[in-house]
This record gives sequence, structure tokens and C-alpha cells, in this order.
Amino acid sequence: MKWTCFLAAWLLAFNALGGGVRGTIKGDDGNPLAFATIYVRQTESGSVSDPQGKYEITLPPGRYDLVYHFLGYETFSRSLDIGSEFVTVDVTLKSQVIQLQAVTVKAGKEDPAYTIMRKAIAKAKYHTQQIDKYTAKVYIKGKGQLKDYPWLAKKALEKEGITKDRVFIQESVSEITYTRPNKFDEKVIAVYTNGNNRNTSPNAYVFGSLYEPEIAETVSPLSPKAFSYYRFTYEGTFKDRTYDISKIKVTPRSRGDNVFDGTIYIVEDWWSIHSTDLNVTKLGIKFHVKQIYNPIEDKAWLPVSQQFEVGGKIFGFEFVAEYLATVKDYKITLNPALPLEMTVIDETVQKEQAKEIQKKYSKKGQQLQDRLAEGKEVTRKELNQMVREYEKEERKEQKEPEVIEETTYKVDSMAYKKDSLFWAEMRPVQLTQEEVRGYKVNDSISEVQRRRDEGDSLKPSKSKGFQPWDLLIGDTYHVGKMSDFQIHFPNGGFNTVEGWNLIYKMSFYQRWVKRDTANPDARPRTSRLEVTPVLRYAFSRKVLTGIVRVDFRRQGHRFTLEGGRYVHQYNHDEPIHHIVNSITTLFLEDNLMKLYERNYVDFKWRDRISQYFTAYTQWTWSRRSELTNSSDITWIDYKEKEYTPNAPVNQELPTTSFQTHHAFVGLIGFEARPWQKFRVRNGNRQRVSNSSPVFMAEFRRGFGALDSDVSYEMLELGIRHQLKFGIRGTLDLLVKGGTFFSNRQMYFMDYKHFLGNLTPFVTTDPVGSYRLLDYYAFSTRDKYATVNAHYHLRKFLVTRIPYVRLAGITENLFVNYLASPTSNNYVELGYGLEGILRLFRLEFAASFQQGNYLATGFRIGIASSLVNAFDD
Repeated sequence: MKWTCFLAAWLLAFNALGGGVRGTIKGDDGNPLAFATIYVRQTESGSVSDPQGKYEITLPPGRYDLVYHFLGYETFSRSLDIGSEFVTVDVTLKSQVIQLQAVTVKAGKEDPAYTIMRKAIAKAKYHTQQIDKYTAKVYIKGKGQLKDYPWLAKKALEKEGITKDRVFIQESVSEITYTRPNKFDEKVIAVYTNGNNRNTSPNAYVFGSLYEPEIAETVSPLSPKAFSYYRFTYEGTFKDRTYDISKIKVTPRSRGDNVFDGTIYIVEDWWSIHSTDLNVTKLGIKFHVKQIYNPIEDKAWLPVSQQFEVGGKIFGFEFVAEYLATVKDYKITLNPALPLEMTVIDETVQKEQAKEIQKKYSKKGQQLQDRLAEGKEVTRKELNQMVREYEKEERKEQKEPEVIEETTYKVDSMAYKKDSLFWAEMRPVQLTQEEVRGYKVNDSISEVQRRRDEGDSLKPSKSKGFQPWDLLIGDTYHVGKMSDFQIHFPNGGFNTVEGWNLIYKMSFYQRWVKRDTANPDARPRTSRLEVTPVLRYAFSRKVLTGIVRVDFRRQGHRFTLEGGRYVHQYNHDEPIHHIVNSITTLFLEDNLMKLYERNYVDFKWRDRISQYFTAYTQWTWSRRSELTNSSDITWIDYKEKEYTPNAPVNQELPTTSFQTHHAFVGLIGFEARPWQKFRVRNGNRQRVSNSSPVFMAEFRRGFGALDSDVSYEMLELGIRHQLKFGIRGTLDLLVKGGTFFSNRQMYFMDYKHFLGNLTPFVTTDPVGSYRLLDYYAFSTRDKYATVNAHYHLRKFLVTRIPYVRLAGITENLFVNYLASPTSNNYVELGYGLEGILRLFRLEFAASFQQGNYLATGFRIGIASSLVNAFDD
């Protein structure tokens, strides 16, 4: 009874403080305006209406100024007093009246949009430096739905509770702090989501800025390079309270991925963003972005609400998603080193005024900083110069100028325990019936998953333990809290040495996690041990071989011990994939893969000495034996062809055959990234890909010790770098050169080999491999040099057709060069189409020696963007 009375008293007290404003927002045509923005000036907070135009904001008693905003309609302001109860305010917004400047109709004049955008672009860097610090509270809601999927995936998806009518939904509330120039702190104080999906960080929506030259690898309309990528059209000016807002249409000069298309609204005199309505595509996925900004404390325009609509279809899976982010409780601190007000002059159009300014202030001897402090006129060039110099001086004072972004991410211990009263207060929009149903489905599925994890009768039979058929199809078993055992799916293929072969692997994994008790939000230190026995049976040879590999990894360190009896390609980089070799052998009667056998013990160690330097070493003792063909099976017999011997053909050697021998070989190598940039998350540094060239050095030696029959020394130096030319193109460059200081006793597998290819398929790295080069013809024990240049173009020949670009297809040009004693300046020139069906690339290449034509060929490979993603 006491608890009942207490609860009743608490609810009465809550209602007494729980006043606010509610109502419906409609357009002047009577239709409700979904997701209209309501900005409360006193709390520096943004909220939005629901899909029916209804809104509700809880406020403590007091007087408030509310601003109602919807793109295409006039902004409406209302002041009202809030008591202990809700006040109903229904709002009808009038269609926006846009006035065109007279200059737009004058023949031969530049569109006034360019003057507006030049000033906005000139001030973009200023806006990134304007705020020293701000704090805010962010609410974000995301929901998604799988609209269609291939019928082959239907059973597996439905088994996981994924159906076409299921809505996935998650919400979070975060407290964020930004500190100039690049530090973001985020504390998640509430999360409402399904299952184990707890990745609710709103960074992608809140921390991105159109004032930066690029956002999510897309060129911003406010980038210094914007005029090379976009056309701008002035569509008029309207009033928003006391501000003049210019509406600018943004049109990409060449449509395709990673460019915006839509409308941006600019606040005149401030030259800041008022709102955006933009579209962009990435890998065929369409994004629609709407943002509403407001003047916070009348000092800076910052986003208060953002909407994102996402949709696309990939490999038969069609999906849609919607995100809503609102920001409230802004507290900002301006950078005292930058002036708050200034008048920006566009010297391109306002030539006479720019000359007057220079003449006027040069006579007075007044410095730029003094003029800025007094809010006087400056030209665009002067403003750009001032911000660049300011940034340069500030970077000198930074302790870690190589860190381009620093974030901390914490989740409050009570984040997943917030009750319905909390969410009712925090949600700017109440959940729709569809979203409520989605949460109910998610909760029921999460309960089933929980019971499965706890091992009750709902657990599927496959996870109960070993089943006999697992030997044929593979499976993974949890044998401890941090350990697993896996039977891999058997694989194999065909080659003329072994005939058909079967490769069978099993693995045991053990993980250790060590958390920093002093900093619980820091990334835990993880260690991982893998023990993998591999068996390989050659049916034609009737020989069983196998190895055992022990691999241990921990925070930038890796140790591998491996040994046994196994077959290998002469080039240990394995230029021929075993499946591709099976196809060319059985269907084309081309047995391109050449193999030998070794009994060996191999030790490898790799250590990231620092964030800039990596060292590695490898030591191998082996007994190496030659193998011969043992099978002549072919599925298509070409009378004019026959299998070649299992001995590579090389122009430096009359024969590559060898006697069984022993070899003790060691190598040591270094990699340096002297200008590496980093992102820091919770104190852990992460490399920014391609922010520094990679310099490589490797020394390899064959020793005469331990009954070894080899003796040689080799040094190789190299550099790899990627140069980006905006979204127009990317150049990947790899240059290597090496020499053998001595080659007293060597066998062919000790030679320097190159990544050649004689098959229709390319399975190696596009940068660093050749398309038409023989695998072993130019292998050498002397000096050599290689150059691989791969230029990725967004718009060249067929990509001038917009439909082709929108399909995600790009073009490549590549040049590969090899210099060795017998290569005669071998060169390949090639052209390729990248991203066919978002997955493949098709290439055409021609080869030359000493400028004389050799051969041409077509090659098919996996899109290099996917290859790079897997490499990372």
C-alpha cells in the first residue's frame, strides 16, 4: 500500500512538471507535413513531427519561442507560455514565396548562384574553425526493412526470423562533445534495440560536415574543388525570420557515384548552410539527405534535425532504411581567435569594390587581422589566406598533428535499462504502429535467441554437437567460453602431378581478452591462438601429405610455426589458383601449375615496432624434391595439344630440373610509413589507409649451415603508394627493384619470380601482377625491376554515358613493366571496365618487348574495390 501511494504521488508530481506543447503541422493545402522541424530557441533544441504531422514537446514551465520549419514552406515563429499542462498549437505553414533577382534575366551574365557559392566556399574553412567546443544531446532512430530477396535465401532468412514484413528498428540517445580541431566524445546514455546489434553510434550523421571538402568520400558542394564537379543554379531568395536565404540547385557535371544532386540553401551575409535536400548514390545504393540548421545563440548555424532515406538492391536483396537524428541542448564556445562578423567580397564579380578595398586599406596600412576584428570587408582570397595561415600555425602547436580524428565512445551502464517514461520524453516523434510491431517481433526473437544461447530445447539440432555429416559439410563447435573447434568444408582440385586431390582442414581457436581496468572504455587487448592440421591426399600419386600450423597473434605481433610435408608452387606467392588451374587443365588441356614437394619447418615472426615501422622475418629449413606428372586426365582432348612436363621453362636456365636437396633460408624485412595518419578511438590508434607511401626493404639469404645445399644473397627495395585526384581518379603505384649479391648455389624455387598469368582469370592483386606474362620465363637470379601503375578513372570513354556510371561501372588504365636480363623491357598496356554487376572487372591487355608487339588477351577478375576491402 505504501508503494502504491508513493507511485501515485510520484506520477502527480511528474504531471505537474510535465507540461509542454503539442499539435499538428499542416501545409496551406491542408495536408499534414511529416518530419517538420520544431526548434525551441531557449533550449537550443530541435524536434520533428511524426508522419501524420503531429508533434509533442515536453517543457518545464516558462516562456518559449518556437520556430516551425519545413523545406518549401515559410518559417513560422510563435511565442507562448508553458505551465503545468500541455498547450495545443496547430500550425499551418504557407508555401514559400521565392523572389528572383533581376540579374538572372540579363543575357550574358553569370548565374548569381556562383557568386553566392564562391562566398560560401570561401567561408567553409572558417566555419570548421569557428567553434572551439560544443556539447549537445543527440537522439537517433533507424529502421530498415528487407523488401525482397532471392528465393534461394528464403529458407535461411526465415529461419533467422527475417521476413519481408519485418521492420528492424533501433534508437539511441547520446551526449556528445566536440573540441576543435578534431576531437569527438560520445557517451551513449540510452539504447533501445533488438538482439545483439548495439552499434548505435550517431557519428556518421552528426560528426560529418558539408563544410569539409569531402564527406563520406563524396565531394561537398562547399569544397574548394566544387566548381569542377558541380553546376549551380540560382532559384531565388526568401525570408526566414530576419535572414535572407538563397536557394541553390546543385547539379553534378557528370552523374554517378559520390556526387550530390539536389538543393542547398545558403544564409546570405553569414554564408553558412541553412538547410539541404540532397541525393547521392554509392555502389548503386541511393541516399536522400535532408538537414535543417538553426542559428545557435545567434552565433553559428548548426544542424538541429537530419533525415536519411536509404534504398538499393544488391545481388537480389532489396532493402530500404530510414534514419532520423535530432539534436538538442546545444552549448557552444566560439573560437576567440576568429572574428564573428565580416563582409566577404567576391572579387570575381565585385571587381571594382575589391580594388577599392585594397586601395583603401593599403593607404592606411591596416592589417587583415585588424580589419577582420572590426568586421570590415575582406575579399575571398584574403579570407582563404587568413584561415590557411591560422590552420598552419595551429598544427605546429598540436602535440599529435598526424592524428586527423580523435573519438571516444562510451556506453553508460544503465543505457539498456531505460524505461518507457524515459523514451516517451526523449522521442521527438512517437513510434508508429509499424515500429511498435517491429519492436514486439524483435523482442520475441531476442527471447528465442537468449534461450538458445542458454542451451534449452529451442536450440537447433545442428548446434547440439558433432553430427556425422559434419565431416562432409563442415561445422564450428563452441568448446569453451573463448575457444572453438572447426571442421572446414573439404576442398581440392585437379593437377597433372597429383591427379585429383582432397584437402581437409580442422582448426582449434583460443582467444584471450584483457581489459584495461583503469580505462574500461578502451578497446580490450586481444590475443588469438590457432592450431590447424591440414591433410592433402593425391589420388593419382596415392600419397598422403600434411602439415600443422600454429599461429599466435596479439596487438600487432604475429608468430607462426609450421611444418610437415606438402606440395608447393615454385613461386611461393602462388600466382595460379588451384580452382583456376583445375579448369584450364581439364577443359583447355593447359597444365600451367608447376609443383614440387618439400619436408620443412617454417618459422615466421611479424612485429609492428611502432605505428610507422613494421619488421618481419622468416626462417625455413626444408628438404626439397622434384615431382613429375602422374595423370593425363582431360575432359576435352585437343589433338594439337598435350600436357607439358612438370618443370618450368626459364630463359636463364637450360633446365629447371633438380636433385633432392636441403635448403636453409632466412629473410628479414622492414616496412616504413613515415607520413602515416591516424584515427584514434578510445585511445587506440588506427591507420588511415593510403595516407602515406609504404617503403619496403627485404634481405634474403641461403645459408650453407645445417646440411644446406644453397648459398646466395638477395636484396629487394620497393615503394607502394596511392594518389587520389578527388573522385575523378585514383593512381595506384608499385615499384620494386632488387639484385642478387651472390648466387653461388641456387635452385629454381630460389629465383626471383613474378606474378604472371596465362589464364582467362585474374586472381591476384591487380596492382603488382601481370596479365599476359609467362609465370617463369623471365624469373632471374640477377638484377631486376618492376613497375605497376593502375589508374582508376571515374569518367573516360563508356563512362561518359550517365547510365553506365550510375550502374557503378568505372574504367581503368594500367601499365606493367618488367626489366630482367632476359625480359627485353617487357611492357603491358591495358584497359578495363570495373564494377560490372558491382562484382567483376573485364580487362583487355597487350604486351610488348623492346617496343615490338607480342600478344593480346582478355581477362576477368573480381572488382579491385572488393579485393582491397578484403586486403584491409
